[in-house]
Amino acid sequence: MALLLGITQWEVEPWLERLRRLAPERDIRAWPDIGNPADITYAAVWKQPPGLLATLPNLKGVISLGAGVDHVLSDPDLPKVPLGRVVDDNLTTRMSEWVVMHALIHLRHQADYALLQRQRLWRELMPSPSASELRVGVMGLGVLGLDAIAKLRTIGFDVAGWSRTPKQIEGVKTYAGDELDAFLARTDLLVCLLPLTPATAGMLNRSLFEKLAHDGVLGAPILMNAGRGGLQVEADILAALDEGVLRAATLDVFEIEPLPVESPLWEHPRVTITPHNSAISDEDAVGRFVLRQIERHEQGLPFEAPVDAARHY
Repeated sequence: MALLLGITQWEVEPWLERLRRLAPERDIRAWPDIGNPADITYAAVWKQPPGLLATLPNLKGVISLGAGVDHVLSDPDLPKVPLGRVVDDNLTTRMSEWVVMHALIHLRHQADYALLQRQRLWRELMPSPSASELRVGVMGLGVLGLDAIAKLRTIGFDVAGWSRTPKQIEGVKTYAGDELDAFLARTDLLVCLLPLTPATAGMLNRSLFEKLAHDGVLGAPILMNAGRGGLQVEADILAALDEGVLRAATLDVFEIEPLPVESPLWEHPRVTITPHNSAISDEDAVGRFVLRQIERHEQGLPFEAPVDAARHY
């Protein structure tokens, strides 16, 4: 019984070394050198080659090496076996750090002050509003969204949340489903932490941006996306920035990754780019989590963070 690492877009060797060090008794292999496919009983994957999992006749379970699973579910030949994803306290904390950091950067006009510094200009910009005056809306109320809301509230931001299905959060106004327009209308800074599904693909578009609040303390709304690149229409983001529909955008994910060098997002003065590292986690912790899921399944227990593929889509 072997564990297969099915990884593209990341270096596989560090993951292979890590898992072999954490579980020296296990047979751990890495695509494309998988040996006999019949030996593979579990697969840990990140953007695995399409069709790979269907070639493993004795596969019992699949675990995404990240919090997202859209890269797994997009495989049309995905076997009907249990699917799990990583839920790690360190990963969650890192995401909340990213959200709070960039929310504060926007609140305190730090990007503008950085530009003034490069020009050696000593100038005070318009007074920064307090956190309580900035209405933040978090889309996606899973583990990451809930923690981000808690951290934002600690700073003092006026926070609300939206999810596809109703969620209750003590002390926080929540919206669900067809209440999206009402949620957008009260939001000055939109934080998107949604998964990518057919229902959410391309959701961050011109129509949505126009429904955001345009009477807020910063004059125009701000977009922050650390969910998935497929959620956003980048041409619409650029047009909305140029036309004043959006004040700024902070993006950690993109339609194509790595972001092509010719993308106009790189040089737009109102765009902040981070290289899909908002929720970088301790990789040994992820490795231990993956191995624990396999041990649980071998004992007849479910994955700690199972994914219902039918519900996800």
